[in-house]
Amino acid sequence: MLRLAHPEYLYALYLVPLLAVLYWYLARKRKRMLAKFAEEKLHPVLLPAYSKMKSLIKFSLISLAIVFLIIAAADPQIGTKVENVKESGIDVYIMLDVSLSMQAQDIKPSRLEKAKFEIANLMQKLHGDRIGLIIFAGQAYVQFPLTSDYSAAKLFLDAVDENSVPQPGTAIAAAINLATKSFDYSSKTEKVEILITDGEDHQGDVTEAATDAAKKGIMIYTIGLGSPDGVPIPIFNQQGQQTGFKTDENGNTVITKLHEGTLKKIAEIAHGKYFRGANYQDELDLIYKDLSSLRKTQFGEKRVTDYEDRFYYFLAIAIILLVAEYFMSEKKSPWVTKLNKRFGIE
Repeated sequence: MLRLAHPEYLYALYLVPLLAVLYWYLARKRKRMLAKFAEEKLHPVLLPAYSKMKSLIKFSLISLAIVFLIIAAADPQIGTKVENVKESGIDVYIMLDVSLSMQAQDIKPSRLEKAKFEIANLMQKLHGDRIGLIIFAGQAYVQFPLTSDYSAAKLFLDAVDENSVPQPGTAIAAAINLATKSFDYSSKTEKVEILITDGEDHQGDVTEAATDAAKKGIMIYTIGLGSPDGVPIPIFNQQGQQTGFKTDENGNTVITKLHEGTLKKIAEIAHGKYFRGANYQDELDLIYKDLSSLRKTQFGEKRVTDYEDRFYYFLAIAIILLVAEYFMSEKKSPWVTKLNKRFGIE
């Protein structure tokens, strides 16, 4: 089985016909300039050793070398064998607050964007662990279930914004209950929930939700984003330009504050830890280091093909072509000149 590790690099092959057009243009321009300088019958006298054919051959060698270099960059690979690989790790559900208060900019560039950035970084570090995402505001929804396909998970994460959940509010209890219900309890993997929110305006009984999760052996880590002193919530138009700040029904500017007490209580009940978000720190990275000590449990198998790189064959050909072009001159070869004279060709 043959495949390319980076097929997108093949788009660079469009450069080759462009180079051919450039070579043709420069050759015609050179010919016109030479015609202005002297009559055509004097060209062999002025340039007795110049060979049009060897000039074309040198260009062809460079073009072919570029083609092989591009193919080498695309990294052709050959699949040597198919084998079953055991999948093992832990199960992690991240509960992300997408309410309007997460647009506050006391954490740069905003609370929500900082959280998404950290989640994306976490996905790059996971190896075998399954991750799922629940988004919530006034209600909670599964953005994607537990998966080890981190590329697909990243696409779903990128689509998340403050409009992903239409109901206003911050239903932390609903998010915890949904995450607890969404785990696959048929597998004996270690199960962890990570709550990312400002902890404001919670609805429902978060103590009961955290206690229920703890009874099922689930640890809950919490990350609080925001300032306890509070900041206004910016409002943006469809073009992404800020038009002002959110106000209440009386026209007063709404101030959003971090409620750490709720988040600390949840982490304490479910045997996890609380982290306060900061601009200079990746809280999910700290949690990942803490989770690395948990026991990895096998939860399935998948068939994978072991591929071996073959780019070096194309790289070697490109180098040989470039070396040949380097040592080839544009002068006529003596034996070609003698052959032309023998047949009366000038």
